Amino acid sequence: MASSPLLLLLSLSALLFSPTAYSQRRRPLLTTTYYSKSCPKFEQIVQDTTINKQISSPTTAAGTLRLFFHDCFVGGCDASILVSSTRFSKAERDADINLSLPGDGFDVVVRAKSALELTCPGVVSCADILAVATRNLVVMTGGPYYAVQLGRKDSFTSVASSVEGNLPRPTMPMNQIIQIFQSKGFSIEEMVALTGAHTIGFSHCKEFSSNLYNYSRASQSDPAYYPQFANALRNACGNYQKDPTLSVFNDIITPNKFDNVYFNNVKKGLGLLSSDHAMSSDPRTRNFVELYSRDQNAFFKAFATAMQKLSLHGVKTGRSGEIRRRCDAFNY
Repeated sequence: MASSPLLLLLSLSALLFSPTAYSQRRRPLLTTTYYSKSCPKFEQIVQDTTINKQISSPTTAAGTLRLFFHDCFVGGCDASILVSSTRFSKAERDADINLSLPGDGFDVVVRAKSALELTCPGVVSCADILAVATRNLVVMTGGPYYAVQLGRKDSFTSVASSVEGNLPRPTMPMNQIIQIFQSKGFSIEEMVALTGAHTIGFSHCKEFSSNLYNYSRASQSDPAYYPQFANALRNACGNYQKDPTLSVFNDIITPNKFDNVYFNNVKKGLGLLSSDHAMSSDPRTRNFVELYSRDQNAFFKAFATAMQKLSLHGVKTGRSGEIRRRCDAFNY
């Protein structure tokens, strides 16, 4: 028996005006052209800012890339990492694992935001600035270009206690690191590709000192290190307890170039961190390390795809976020 026109009309109306259907139609979509009319100079302003900052401070690229990762893995890519603590609330940036985040990453976003507020006030989110600045700096250091979808809103909250357990630590066993990535929806292959960001930047000696001194009764250092490299690290980090700022490049061969040399280093015992050594030996990750070490194009393609996915993780849109006037403070 055919449905009557009236029943069809009522069914269609119920679908169109149901809360779920309404929210789906109203949900803003991210797009690469989000600011083409509201702030047409957005891309150029961020590009100019990142170029000037990277030239004046070459550690900016690595610092911003790490900042972006720490932001996205805790509650999504919503600039919550940029918020400063107050006497009433301890923000994410003051969680223990974030205290070593370099100031250059914060500074490049603040500079871009200040310039954008003069040109198109109240339009561009800090979350979008951080996402695009990160991409620009990866490209500037020799890495792959990837499109960044725009239209993120900035978070309403930033709480230090939400950080622990959401970010991998280099001392964690590989099982735990993999679990953290998988809990965010990332495969092991994507995890290894994202870890390739260690091709630029540095690590503080305190993060791997336990591998260098009195490692075991049989060996002063972790046997996974190339012996001469371990000796050089012990010399470089000898005073780390008195000077916690002492650090070493993650990639000692091409420290300021985004390439696949990091993976070659890891294979040869020239990785700094426990997680580097584990990644090169664990059967779940070893094959990807091998692939990326011999094929830079494969690494670049995988990294670009994983970064696009990361940049969309947990984004806030519509009324679930705001456009902050200042990146380090909520609007209220």
